[in-house]
Amino acid sequence: MGDPIGVAVLGATGSIGTSALQVLRLQGTRFRVVSLTGWKQIDALGKLVDEFSPALVAAAPQSAEDAGLDFSPESQADYYVGGDEGLVAAATHPDVHTVISGVSGAAGLQSTLAAVRAGKRVLLANKEPLVMCGQLLRAAAAQSGACLLPIDSEHNAIFQCLPLEAQRDVAAGRGICAGPEGPGVSRIALTASGGPFLRTPASGIAKATPNEALAHPTWNMGPKISIDSATLMNKGLELIEACTLFGLDESQVEVIIHPQSVVHSVVHFSDGSLIGQMGSPDMRVPITHGLAYPERAPSGVAGIDLTEVGQLQFELPDLERFPSLKLARQAAKEGRSAPIVLNAANEVAVQAFLDSRIEFGFIPEIVDRILQRHEPGEVTELAQVIGIDREARIAADDIIRRILH
Repeated sequence: MGDPIGVAVLGATGSIGTSALQVLRLQGTRFRVVSLTGWKQIDALGKLVDEFSPALVAAAPQSAEDAGLDFSPESQADYYVGGDEGLVAAATHPDVHTVISGVSGAAGLQSTLAAVRAGKRVLLANKEPLVMCGQLLRAAAAQSGACLLPIDSEHNAIFQCLPLEAQRDVAAGRGICAGPEGPGVSRIALTASGGPFLRTPASGIAKATPNEALAHPTWNMGPKISIDSATLMNKGLELIEACTLFGLDESQVEVIIHPQSVVHSVVHFSDGSLIGQMGSPDMRVPITHGLAYPERAPSGVAGIDLTEVGQLQFELPDLERFPSLKLARQAAKEGRSAPIVLNAANEVAVQAFLDSRIEFGFIPEIVDRILQRHEPGEVTELAQVIGIDREARIAADDIIRRILH
């Protein structure tokens, strides 16, 4: 079997990290957890440190004593304080072969890019790196020899449906090769459950409470991504992510509502064939695929009984009731810096809603206002991405303050 494969779990205490660690436990000695990162869930992180004895741990910017992390003597872990410094150290540790990038929001941007530049196998669960600086990631992968594997359920599904050579091109940062020598992909379809407000009238959606918006019908996710699913912004970000990762035009990516969450995505080929990937709505499935690729391994998730599912429904999304999806497509079409602004404004608006500072209906309105103000420009380096992100956040905060007063 050889030595265990070293793994870094970025965002170990979040929903992606929790699922990833469940899979790693199931795999036994095939993998070794080299580094773990968390943020404010210090107690949970401390328990993981005791269980896995990683070589490196990173947490929120506070002293080890204040954090209450009590390392066991045998762990001998290096402790990093602070966001970017600790995340980058965890992602680029010399004993790490595979990085599970599961930090929600823009916070995981720098560490994901650092992992790619270091030539790691990077399992992309968080959308923001591809949304905000996807071209930089692809260029870095092509230069370093890193392997990019999507484990967001929809993009992992697309990846699984591609021919092997096309998978290799995507993993190497080249996207799907176009033209007669390519795999003959004409377009792809991302499926969406529709979230908790699929059948809710527009008036009811606008006044929804955080508890109502967090009650996703099929997926168990963290708060930010759950709210994005309720607005359908999650699917909009996935649309941008798909354009970047697979090298497709915005017009080649469609979104279809599929309430059962059984078919996770579909690839349309030029000969009229459709290939889709089906599975339980459980993140352990795509995480296991990424960890074991190109092999298959047990995920701990039971397969689907199609006779129990019965029927599969598909319909087009209502863009009038879910304007966030329309805004995301607009940003994807404009390209350049527009997706950075879209993501930043949405993060600020979602957090304001979760903090009960604004109503649900204001989320897309704030994003729309920020997009209208922005003149998209080319992005060639990470410093630009960070600067544009910061300016958009400040502008969104300013709009929220005006709404409140």
